[in-house]
Amino acid sequence: MIKYSSILCILTAVLLTGSLIGQDNRKMVFPDIEGYVTLKTDFHIHTVFSDGSVWPDIRIDEAVRDGLDAISLTEHIEYLPHEEDIPHPDRNRSYLIAKELAKPHDLIIVHGTEITRDLPPGHANALFIQDANKIKLADPIEAYRAARKQGAFIFWNHPNWINQKEDGHVELTSMHRQLIQEDLLHGIEVVNDLTYSDDAFEVALKEGLTVMGTSDIHGLVDWQYRLSSGGHRPISLVFAKERSVDGIKEALFAGRTVTWFENILAGDESNLQALLDASLMIKEASYIGPSSVAQVILQNQSHASYILKNTSQYDFQSSADIIEIGPHESVKILVMTNKQEASFDMTFEVLNAMIGRRRHATLSLSVEVDN
Repeated sequence: MIKYSSILCILTAVLLTGSLIGQDNRKMVFPDIEGYVTLKTDFHIHTVFSDGSVWPDIRIDEAVRDGLDAISLTEHIEYLPHEEDIPHPDRNRSYLIAKELAKPHDLIIVHGTEITRDLPPGHANALFIQDANKIKLADPIEAYRAARKQGAFIFWNHPNWINQKEDGHVELTSMHRQLIQEDLLHGIEVVNDLTYSDDAFEVALKEGLTVMGTSDIHGLVDWQYRLSSGGHRPISLVFAKERSVDGIKEALFAGRTVTWFENILAGDESNLQALLDASLMIKEASYIGPSSVAQVILQNQSHASYILKNTSQYDFQSSADIIEIGPHESVKILVMTNKQEASFDMTFEVLNAMIGRRRHATLSLSVEVDN
């Protein structure tokens, strides 16, 4: 008979193996696009040094497990509910701790902070700062100016937040226009935590603001985004010339981002098109015997799923016009080309790739058929 202790050891090993597999699956992987490296980032994060629930080491551990390239601990300057228990007159303290903790890992820590004001202008994150203490000013415009003097990239946080805008719509006020005109506002969160805003996306496209997506995490990433069930935190994919703080800064000011939220990718059309072209490829194609039905293997090289609607001139034999391809998966498509061709084109509307309000990116793939 197998002893109880042996059974317990076997069960423990199985559970541990399952846990490790889950940790591997959560690590986000996206391909580089032509001319740039693709960096996974989350630039809106909190710890106990403002109104979060965890020490900075947890944020480092979560980011490493998620395979992120860069994060910023953007603590509120003005709102510190834990101050009585954790007094810290230096508003840079969270960043300094995180930077030290990140040294054993391949993780970039960007110095940032959150300017916390009523609407307008609402909340904003300032990245690439030198000293958060000098941004703690009474007048909101002066706070933005102080951040910009330090070279900050500033983006508008959760503009659709119902605590500040009850109808959930995004309104570009005269104060926001002033910030844009004075080069004090450079981006806007299209995605924040569990929300996605078409309004914010339209503002970004119209005003030339960088599209941002962040977790704004206060508790645990695993709990908030149900990672054990296959969920993921919202992130911004940043297309940088190099993997460095300077590379990220240049890319953000240039607007080279795509945000990934649940099963939605959103960004400027050129940026999103470049990501689609790098993510989806034809692995192989051949005709089935003498028939005019081509067997095409489509491969996904990214951590996102894609929902594709067939817009080409050819029908599929094995499916309707909607195909879904999961993360790092391959799907077989049987294409009826009417006669055997040496090559042909397949075109799709990518239904979960947003380039504007209710507008989707398209994908064109050239199929070279094996002899």
